[in-house]
Amino acid sequence: MRSRERGALYGPEVTSALAVIWESLDYVCAERLTPKLVEMAQHLEGCGELVTTPELLEQLGRISLSTVERRLRTLRPERPRRRGQTRPSGPPLTRDIPMGRLPWDLSVPGYLEADLVHHCGVSASGEYVHTLQVVDIATGWSERAALLGRSYRAMEDAFRRILRRLPFAVIEIHPDNGSEFFNAHLLRFFGEAVRGVRLSRSRPYHKNDNRIVEQKNGSLVRSYLGYERLDTVAQTLALNMLYEKMGWYCNLFQPVLHHQEKVYLPAEGNRPARIL
Repeated sequence: MRSRERGALYGPEVTSALAVIWESLDYVCAERLTPKLVEMAQHLEGCGELVTTPELLEQLGRISLSTVERRLRTLRPERPRRRGQTRPSGPPLTRDIPMGRLPWDLSVPGYLEADLVHHCGVSASGEYVHTLQVVDIATGWSERAALLGRSYRAMEDAFRRILRRLPFAVIEIHPDNGSEFFNAHLLRFFGEAVRGVRLSRSRPYHKNDNRIVEQKNGSLVRSYLGYERLDTVAQTLALNMLYEKMGWYCNLFQPVLHHQEKVYLPAEGNRPARIL
């Protein structure tokens, strides 16, 4: 039986249950959601958020990943796209900092991708709030800090907030080429205050070099805050209070997947070569 025919066996009550479970887990991907469907349905029923039946639990237990992906596409809200505001830094300061991307199969924690999310709304004029986010490659551990503007003092304070919360030693920090990361003050901070940490950087105009933190910018920042402009001290303080609690929630109570291997499938017939 083809996949679409199997998917037709699941009625609207399954889609409704998927919507409730998906929202309760902050819209995680189908790969993370599918193995937790039965457990979360029973948990949410105990909290009064969902009504289940033996038939519904049985369907949630055998629904395929591809069917869940199709159902989620009908539930996923459209989000506007914005062009990034990061300005590449000039070559003198970054000449000795290696370019590339962190390996996907790291098994030791401490290798962090870092990025800055802009909360400028439709206009990048004036001072506004940013979110500094770092994600560990091996464990998926993520932390965020809000800062008003991009001065070196604001960036240093944000990094200090994040470094205090990390449960492991930092080995390498890998941001993009933005001048907010690579300036004389920040380089001195990493050389003096955070001794032993290596710095590397993405290749210019290769956004996928920071692919993990870029994905988390959507799921852990934009999904909470959207694209509205934030530009006050009060908003910055409130956001840091939120991020303090989000760290515990996202890192200790959210399911996390780690890529274990890649498989190359050569081209065959009309099917192009793929890496899974």
